[in-house]
Amino acid sequence: MMDAVKLAVIGIVLLVAGGVGLLTGVLTTDDALAIADRVWPILLFVVAVTIVAELASSAGVFDAVAAALARVARGRARVLWALTVVLAVFVTAFLSLDTTAVLLTPVVIALARRHRLDPVPFVFVTVVLANTASLALPVSNLTNLLAADVLGTHDPLPFLALVGPSALVAALVSIAVLAAVFLRRVPVRFSEAPPLRTVDRPLLVVSAVVTALLLPALVVGLPPWMPASAAAVVLVIVFAVRARRTLRLQMVPWQLVVFASGLFLAVGVLEGLGSQALLANVVGSGEDLFSLWQVAGIGALAANVGNNLPAYLALESTAGSPARLAALLIGVNAGPLITPWASLATLLWHDRLRSQGVEISWRRFIVLGCLIGPLTVAAAVVPLALRG
Repeated sequence: MMDAVKLAVIGIVLLVAGGVGLLTGVLTTDDALAIADRVWPILLFVVAVTIVAELASSAGVFDAVAAALARVARGRARVLWALTVVLAVFVTAFLSLDTTAVLLTPVVIALARRHRLDPVPFVFVTVVLANTASLALPVSNLTNLLAADVLGTHDPLPFLALVGPSALVAALVSIAVLAAVFLRRVPVRFSEAPPLRTVDRPLLVVSAVVTALLLPALVVGLPPWMPASAAAVVLVIVFAVRARRTLRLQMVPWQLVVFASGLFLAVGVLEGLGSQALLANVVGSGEDLFSLWQVAGIGALAANVGNNLPAYLALESTAGSPARLAALLIGVNAGPLITPWASLATLLWHDRLRSQGVEISWRRFIVLGCLIGPLTVAAAVVPLALRG
């Protein structure tokens, strides 16, 4: 299991490799500074939105939303499952796939248990949609933020114009497979549970308002780190006044920051050694359906062999056009559902399952992923080809 410490260790090794590349001249100082200039806004957003999500979760925002969904469902278990799907798509799109995997998963487990339902159909929703629904907006996935840099804007409208139809298809196909596999295991009715007790209502209200204001701020065209940082600062101040003990250094995803920083440098070194020309021969060219399937398929394969972030970074420079870049995003976002390590969100999801006492074997995950991953990637590429 790649826990947080192992992730940091890998990041340090990659940073050392990048340092060696600098010392030997494979990576120039100008290239390293260009990488740093590209990385810091992305990593600052990741840190800020993680803090917002953690504090909102501590205040009970997600629990309150889940309880509201249960009231809307009015005892209809399959309606509750469908509402969980909607919530997972929404959280992934606006607060990133890691928020869905790490913070929403325990919420849906508690929701299922409070109403005496099997949590398995609900937790598979969070892990699958954390990946397949992460095509929607630049803020949905770190790979999308990187792609937005290449496209030259963090405005969600051009991004949606490019990937929106594919994002919709990816979500619908994966939801259809989830429904076919799990919905029959969900009973028709569920038992009502007592209402949740709010420990600190003012803290809940403020956290909910800040989170609600952040969501539209992330899609108005501002650099995402700006509204996310502002929201994080406000919540940290509020928690310092009302719940100081909640604030802890563990909220800062420093391991991910170290890992991503090392990864950027290491990929820069590989490009200095000529990896781009080699990969370009594998990825090919063209924007017809089969060429786009090739890009997406290689992206998905690379993600499942290694991990989706290095797969994207290694292949980004070979894309060559917005449509091919979008196909690569489809492969590395919706495709890493077969191997446990293909997506960091999947590893974090499984860690949360174990901490909550929910046992799901990796074999079961892999079998489902072999069905959902290829179907979703293949279908989501089609709208790109139709655009051409």
